[in-house]
Amino acid sequence: MYKKIYKIFIKANTFKEKYLLMSYRFCFLFFVCFCTISQIAAQKLNLDMEQVDASGKPLQWKQGSSVAQAKFYTITADSSIKHNGKYSLRITGTDENNVYGNAYIQVPAPYIGNRVILSGFLRTQNVDHGFAGLFLALFNDSQTLQYDNMQNRGVKGTEDWQKFSITLPFSAEVVRINLGALISGGGTVWVDDLSLELDGKPIEQAPKRKIFQAELDTVFNSGSGIAAISANPKNTEALTALGEVWSFLKYHHPAIASGNYNWDAELMRVIPKITEAKNKKEWVNVLEHWLDGFPKPDSCRTCSPYKKSADIKLEPDYGPIFTAGYLSVSLQEKLKYILRNHTGSSQYYLDMQNGVGNPIIKNEKPYILMQYPDAGFRLLALFRYWALIQYFFPDKQLIGEDWNTVLGEQVPIFLNAKNATDYSLACLKLIARIHDTHANIWGYNLALDEYRGNYFAPFSVKFIEEKLVVDKLKIDSAELLAKISHGDIITNINGRVVEDIVKEQLPLTPASNLATQLRDMPNYILRGNTNQITVTVLHNNVSQEISLPRYTIRKINEEDPYPELKNSYKLINGDIGYVYPAKYKNEYLPEIKQAFENTKGIIIDMRCYPSDFMPFTFGSYIKNFLSPFVIFTYGSLLYPGLFTCNTPLFNGKGSSDNYKNKVVVIVNETTQSQAEYTTMAFQSSSNVTVIGSTTAGADGNISQFALPGGINTVFSGIGVLYPDKTETQRTGVKIDVSIKPTIKGFREGKDELLEKAISIINQK
Repeated sequence: MYKKIYKIFIKANTFKEKYLLMSYRFCFLFFVCFCTISQIAAQKLNLDMEQVDASGKPLQWKQGSSVAQAKFYTITADSSIKHNGKYSLRITGTDENNVYGNAYIQVPAPYIGNRVILSGFLRTQNVDHGFAGLFLALFNDSQTLQYDNMQNRGVKGTEDWQKFSITLPFSAEVVRINLGALISGGGTVWVDDLSLELDGKPIEQAPKRKIFQAELDTVFNSGSGIAAISANPKNTEALTALGEVWSFLKYHHPAIASGNYNWDAELMRVIPKITEAKNKKEWVNVLEHWLDGFPKPDSCRTCSPYKKSADIKLEPDYGPIFTAGYLSVSLQEKLKYILRNHTGSSQYYLDMQNGVGNPIIKNEKPYILMQYPDAGFRLLALFRYWALIQYFFPDKQLIGEDWNTVLGEQVPIFLNAKNATDYSLACLKLIARIHDTHANIWGYNLALDEYRGNYFAPFSVKFIEEKLVVDKLKIDSAELLAKISHGDIITNINGRVVEDIVKEQLPLTPASNLATQLRDMPNYILRGNTNQITVTVLHNNVSQEISLPRYTIRKINEEDPYPELKNSYKLINGDIGYVYPAKYKNEYLPEIKQAFENTKGIIIDMRCYPSDFMPFTFGSYIKNFLSPFVIFTYGSLLYPGLFTCNTPLFNGKGSSDNYKNKVVVIVNETTQSQAEYTTMAFQSSSNVTVIGSTTAGADGNISQFALPGGINTVFSGIGVLYPDKTETQRTGVKIDVSIKPTIKGFREGKDELLEKAISIINQK
């Protein structure tokens, strides 16, 4: 599987993925996570490079670059150039592209502390096309918590020994540390005399945190041993019930919620017993006997049901497990007892973010080496995802279907996944079912990448008036320009009608609404595994079929995702202010106020993602009174599945320099998350008009977690409402004037939304 991992450097499906994947940070971390790793536990860390193996490499150190890059980067011990002692570590590269070669050690980190420091000496030679540096990364079981690779202060050129250091905040959530050195763009870096300290002490001497019993149960870390399970009706019914009970117990049983059991491992132990049962009576007995194997919770005298109130937005839903006849009476009574005596005081697998309320999903192992998990772990993926949505997704009521029915429907699909591609597609389709633009498979997924194809069309497209329209050429080619041009409508791709392809791809395109699905689909609708593509285009109302070459991503010209402005603001026609939040900083606000002092209106182009937090800064500039603009809903550890509205949040401030004239905010499907939140803050002012079309419908802080196979995903972790409790999830922000681009305007190079905004400001 490793030979194609280099693709992380050269492909991404959306701009968000490009931002995550193509950054130095995520490219490097991908290699580190997927390479075979050796955790250094009891033995002393070889940070001075004095321990060398028979092959001439420093002991404990691993090369982190992919197999594909190994021919460009080598690591070895060097006895001729060293800072101290007998040896240094040398990394040599010959690739002038900005691709990493690196060496690292991974260290378990069961420690208590506040600040971790990596320091050491570097020497470089001919690092002329990239940089060299130390790196330090802190992980929990599911994600990167902190990372620094000196990218902004790395060593370039040829330099003698210098000492460098990296400092990162440390927390009890950290379970492992990656440390090492890297080089990009070729050249040589020598590394020596490293040290790793936690709060001023060598890492080995740092106080250790509590080790949970769940961490000690490692029997199934490499697989369940369950190769296949028949997806017959009996198994499907039994495993669905198991998933519901397993999910309920995970967040309600005190011993499990406290981390006394590895809940993944307990699932692997009970699955064979469930599937071996001959009928419903037997598998219900298995479930009850399984539950009896865990300690009965103490009676809780202070526990009580939640109180009904107008602030409750969503009540707990336990599915059918308490429905008469679904399980045995005795099993249901035991589950009800657990519900009544659930304290919610401790939760090993989940916490709530202080001050925000979105779930912090923790201690969920990603099992990253299982590209194609076995049957047991495929069920774990389904159960883990279903449980989190069931109890901690704030917008479950907006999914559009009964989430309880999804579990039973998906059991056969996950069981019947025959390979890594089937499994990844099953996960992607499941994620798409919650209709949340934040939710997707984020990061590189080899199976999905190969499924979508290694070749890309030499032009970008977008949907306008529900037609697939050619946008920009990505290859400088007169021959290509003669065949296809800006504004052409594509009606067929490789002999298939575009509308049919769209219908097929919608279940594989997670997003809150159709507008956002059509925003994202062009990123892969023209991809494929052949270097040719045939399309039928309408050019000047004449239909013609043409064949075009497709290219690997390295041949495709990259575009600036925010090309509109070099600066964050400008004047239009000398009397209308224009602000582009993607390039705005709050420090610019004083000069913006001065520049816009005599304008008759301001246009805020929110068809982007703000680069700074504007609701209370710029918001107070355009809003001269204090009033509410948003309400959040947040979940509960005490009552999983309960979501309650908090008190409204206010913005606005009366000031002598408040802007008093018209303000128009432009939005469309690219207006997402913080952009939607910022729009809500602005439109609470009476002088603001919002124009455009449906926004992405995904607001609020995200909650991250992983599924087996290292499938990384997120969901919107809090509900975001207007003060009148109108939801923004799926529907997006409120729009005063609806307007969309037209194909005619697009061909003529017009920005029809901007023109409308100017027209509104010019109206008297």
